[in-house]
Amino acid sequence: MGKPKFSRKKYETPSHPWQEDRIKAENELVKKYGLKNKREVWKARTKLRRFREQARELLVKVKIEDAQGKKESERLLVHLNRLNILPTNSSLDDVLALDIESILSRRLQTLSYLKGFSNTPDQARQLIIHGHIGIGDRRVTIPGYMVTKGEEEEIGYTKDSPLNDAMHPARPRADFKSTTIIKKPKQEEIKKEEKQPEKTIEKKPEPVTEKEKTIVEKPKETKFDTNVIKKGDE
Repeated sequence: MGKPKFSRKKYETPSHPWQEDRIKAENELVKKYGLKNKREVWKARTKLRRFREQARELLVKVKIEDAQGKKESERLLVHLNRLNILPTNSSLDDVLALDIESILSRRLQTLSYLKGFSNTPDQARQLIIHGHIGIGDRRVTIPGYMVTKGEEEEIGYTKDSPLNDAMHPARPRADFKSTTIIKKPKQEEIKKEEKQPEKTIEKKPEPVTEKEKTIVEKPKETKFDTNVIKKGDE
């Protein structure tokens, strides 16, 4: 059991420390979601493992037509729907088809980045830890907080945060970036369109009519020569 004063480990470490495929996959997830270390990947994997184990046990109970198993399966699906991991009218088979990214995508760090409150996932983690991002009137300083479906729309900057000012240098400016990206290709397309007709005009007068005549006359001479040789052989 252990002492209640000391918290337990909330994740399971991998069975073997040196597995090349697993290490590469974990490194990609750490970079993609801006995680602090692989411990957060293991925490998400244990959550997914528990959901799947519970779904396997409930599938057996549902086949036996156990009343308690049906209630527990409904509660599990409602819980996953509330976290927006699964849509409505989903089954236990959908729980077995979940990936680790379906859980990592519901973290406060990823959602604050996807909603445009930070330039990168790493910056989103920094803003959450320093208390610049909250949910409604509540300040949340845990990047791995699992956001529910109702709380997703309430994510934003806290009232005391200086990032509420639109001209703050640390705040992302997606509108300014989009305008600069749109202007450059338009100028390049105009320059290309101006250069293309010049090249086509130069290429058209290159072929001369004399070459066409010689190309047409050559096969005629070969035809007459072959006919003459055939007559002489006869």
